[in-house]
Amino acid sequence: MSSSSSTPAFPPQEGDAETNEELYGQFTELASSWPCSGGLSRAKLLYRHEKGWYSTLPPMVGAMVADARFAARPSDIVVATMPKSGTTWMKALLYSTVHRREHTPGGPGHPFNSLGPHDCVRHLEYQLYTRNRVPDLDGLPDPRLLATHVPLASLPRSVAASGCRIVYVCRDPKDTLVSTWSFVNKFRAEDGLEPIPVEAAAGYFCDGVSASGPYWDHVLGYWRAHLANPERVLFFRYEEMSRDPAAHVRRLAEFVGRPFSAEEEEDGAVDAVVKLCSFEHMTGLEATKSGKTELVLGAVENSSFFRRGLVGDWENHLSPETARRIDAITEAKFRGFGLSV
Repeated sequence: MSSSSSTPAFPPQEGDAETNEELYGQFTELASSWPCSGGLSRAKLLYRHEKGWYSTLPPMVGAMVADARFAARPSDIVVATMPKSGTTWMKALLYSTVHRREHTPGGPGHPFNSLGPHDCVRHLEYQLYTRNRVPDLDGLPDPRLLATHVPLASLPRSVAASGCRIVYVCRDPKDTLVSTWSFVNKFRAEDGLEPIPVEAAAGYFCDGVSASGPYWDHVLGYWRAHLANPERVLFFRYEEMSRDPAAHVRRLAEFVGRPFSAEEEEDGAVDAVVKLCSFEHMTGLEATKSGKTELVLGAVENSSFFRRGLVGDWENHLSPETARRIDAITEAKFRGFGLSV
């Protein structure tokens, strides 16, 4: 991806535009027939997919079109997360690690100087399969770096068939909730809607009625896939990444087949990637301060993807009772799976 433009070109469309529009129409009609309700969302309604997860209609339809039309390659690398779980950071780390030889971390021509991480690693259902478009991704060089918020069970079927690699990040559900709540209310205010009180947001979250929720099903799906096939599914915890980012960059590089050489280690390449992708550095970039990312629901200021990035910030927003409720659900849902967050 060129660093000379702050508005990356959308990939050319695949197939006939009228046929693609019909495909979107069919999936929109199907998804519209599924149960819907209010939830922790910018929109008034979240729809419940037949596989049990919630979303607004456009990205849900996009995920369904991607399932039907996306052709994964064995060399693809897909970042998978619940929303507000470290997605932006992981995209930045992955892109800068994979492309560190052609784009020196911190160099004057690095793409992050003009593009946000979401335009370097694009979401299937929020950026690529949107607005009746079926992108032709065949021209993208290997490895193609992509992302998704959908649960494992609704990944495009070609992802499983191809054997491509998945990088998953999970975060403490209480911090995930608070970050989602803050993000949602920012856009509700822009839309002239009343903010959702934090206790109401917690109720929706605990009931699973949030984007790509239920949280616990989402995390468990990818955790079990990691246990079954660790060479194909890498599983990171946001809190552990925050404690030792350099160790996680090394693990990431090994996983994607781009390990750091002894010479790179001596030259400080790992630390350069960590510094480049740090919250402090990324928030100071012009691309973050003034740039925007085009998503299925409209253009979003890149600064919106950087709130605080702190571990344990939930303590400033959730009551002890709400925190205990979430912890109890987490303990019950994850019991017996060897997973703690």
